[in-house]
Amino acid sequence: FKDVEKAKGSSRDIYEKFLGYRGEGDFVGMDVARKYLQMSYTRARRYAKYKGGNNSRPLDEPDPEKKSRAAEVFYEKWRLAAEDEEYLRLKEEHRRRNR
Repeated sequence: FKDVEKAKGSSRDIYEKFLGYRGEGDFVGMDVARKYLQMSYTRARRYAKYKGGNNSRPLDEPDPEKKSRAAEVFYEKWRLAAEDEEYLRLKEEHRRRNR
């Protein structure tokens, strides 16, 4: 993500999907949304650290501020989703059923 505003919009949209799935009691939907937040965070971190996100091309200057902040936006939403009590309850229920 090139800037914080785009990251905020995208993370908000994905988190709203997470909450929608939560309202329906849909663990799989919640888990997919959580995973998208996590992947977006890791991708944003990579772009903050490497030219074009390519880990064989490190940046000349370490960690540009705006791209780093975009990663933080995703991190915050990812942790909200991953630590959600209903998500954790449904996750444990899903694990018990599918052992």
